[in-house]
Amino acid sequence: MTASILGLGTAVPTVRLTQDEIRDFFAAQPGLDRRARRLLHAAFDAAAIDTRHTVLSELGPHGGGLHVRDGDLLLSPSTGARNDEFVRSAPPLFAAAARDALAAAGVGADEVTHVVTVSCTGLIAPGPDYRLVRDLGLDPTVERDHLGFVGCAAAVPALRQAARIVAADPDAVVLVAAAELCSLHIRGSDDPEQIVAASVFADGAAAAVVSGDPLRGLGRRLELSGFATRLSDEGATDMTWTVGDDGFEMTLTAEVPRIVGREVRAVVDDVYGGAEGVDAWAVHPGGRSILDRVEGGLDLPDDALGASRDVLRRFGNMSSATLLFILRDILADPARPDGQTLGALAFGPGLTVEAARMVLRDRTAAPGGLSSDAEGSATADRRPTLVER
Repeated sequence: MTASILGLGTAVPTVRLTQDEIRDFFAAQPGLDRRARRLLHAAFDAAAIDTRHTVLSELGPHGGGLHVRDGDLLLSPSTGARNDEFVRSAPPLFAAAARDALAAAGVGADEVTHVVTVSCTGLIAPGPDYRLVRDLGLDPTVERDHLGFVGCAAAVPALRQAARIVAADPDAVVLVAAAELCSLHIRGSDDPEQIVAASVFADGAAAAVVSGDPLRGLGRRLELSGFATRLSDEGATDMTWTVGDDGFEMTLTAEVPRIVGREVRAVVDDVYGGAEGVDAWAVHPGGRSILDRVEGGLDLPDDALGASRDVLRRFGNMSSATLLFILRDILADPARPDGQTLGALAFGPGLTVEAARMVLRDRTAAPGGLSSDAEGSATADRRPTLVER
């Protein structure tokens, strides 16, 4: 039995900022010397991002939420205050993306048997998996798993977990949901690594419905036909994510794109039998330079990573949720034919490379349309702080 993604859904906060707005706000912070300001402008302008979303409403026109701004001054809330905002803002995003995915799959909430949630930007117990069961009204016997603090690569192991659940239980319907509030951990700094992190990270959530039943779901799907992981010999200190007194602290050095560029061909050869065995790519856009290095390392044509670059341009790097945004756009693209082989790649702390092989299948829609539960989920009232994309 082959596990397949039957539908994907996404959600973002309503506050949308342009890259220029964020750049100018950071550049106005006191204590930055001329060199740091030059670096900041260069990093933000080179990021290939137009807009990003945030739960920090104080950065938008209406204010409120976590107190991070006093006029033009960026404040530094405690880790506890930042995490409190995660507890308030993450569950509605998880739920909105999950409802969107169930509606896209034509699957009712009462059909879900397993939940796998993902996040590395906040900590809470009972966790996001518990809240998702409650918020969607899922059966209380639904089995739950949570992948926490895995970083940007976590969507792939979450899908791998879903595929293994389906292999063990052919009747399983697995809801995978990732939500990341990266902006909760922003800080003013003249540290080049912190500047680079501030230039790319954003907030968003995405979800996928996974099943092995060929008669379940509507229309197109992505078969999950293989997974692989590789831990690099380098990078243990080049991409890290730790808990500090003033939020979670990201280390993202200039070596990360170089390591990815050096490692990616060996991974692709192992998983796909070479880049020529892949028709289309979904590569996590940790930043523009990472996409450039993957493109160069695999000798791909200029438009091969178009779906990844487009999501980066519109939403920035939403950590683990980003890859699911890309997969959703690919699945929704009517120009992509049945049988197209898709290579998915994501990169996380360690440095870890996670890979998945997928095949796009275009099947006749199941009769009967959406079940009443799924239809209700699709039209249920969304919280006003969310925008589904």
